Amino acid sequence: AFWMIAIFGVGVGVLIVVKVRPIDAHLKLKPEMNAFRHLIKTVSKTHYLKAFFCTTLLATGGFMLMPFGSAFSTNNLGLTLDQLPLLYGVTGFFSILLGPLIGKLSDRVGKFRVFVIGSIISIVMVGTYTQLGITPLWIIMILNIILFAGISSRMISSSALVSAIPAPQDRGAFMAINASVQQVSGGLASALAGAIVYQNATGFLERYPMLGYVVITSMVIAVGMMYWIDRYVKSLEPAVREA
Repeated sequence: AFWMIAIFGVGVGVLIVVKVRPIDAHLKLKPEMNAFRHLIKTVSKTHYLKAFFCTTLLATGGFMLMPFGSAFSTNNLGLTLDQLPLLYGVTGFFSILLGPLIGKLSDRVGKFRVFVIGSIISIVMVGTYTQLGITPLWIIMILNIILFAGISSRMISSSALVSAIPAPQDRGAFMAINASVQQVSGGLASALAGAIVYQNATGFLERYPMLGYVVITSMVIAVGMMYWIDRYVKSLEPAVREA
């Protein structure tokens, strides 16, 4: 598995070098200042901080559920270890198919609208999935595909909206900080999830529905934050067109 990932990564790297043109136009707009001063200036802007908070909420949902996916499937849902590759393979296949379609839909009907639809789907599916007991594999597959479709809708549309917030000269610093916030939030979310869920003597995961409620709460708050981001991005569009 390691060598397969390594070979695939090298192939992607070669394609990037050969096919992708450098994205460096924003560097020409970078103000002449110390990197640390630029960092402090970036994190001191209120609208950037709101975007980072939204990123925290988005990371919280996924990283709370994912660490327990295999354990929940085998101990609570009744799947065998041999069935997990099929479950994840089918889910991943449909995620690859749906990703580009969701991106096109975001451009056509609006990113915030797709985010809201994806959030509704995710909330319903998280509430359903975390309450399940012993369930046939084919039902779990269908639920997983729908759940990941909702999650993909949220992540694709939110990424497009959040990336539109920073000014061109701040884009590099903003995206670097945003990626760091996402990683830190994922770690904290996993730790919090570990404090909520525990495994009893039989291997059954206890309080998993409670974890689902926490994730749903973070999704609802994220919709409100993303509404503000959508309004802010739209307020920038006239200035961008005039420029």
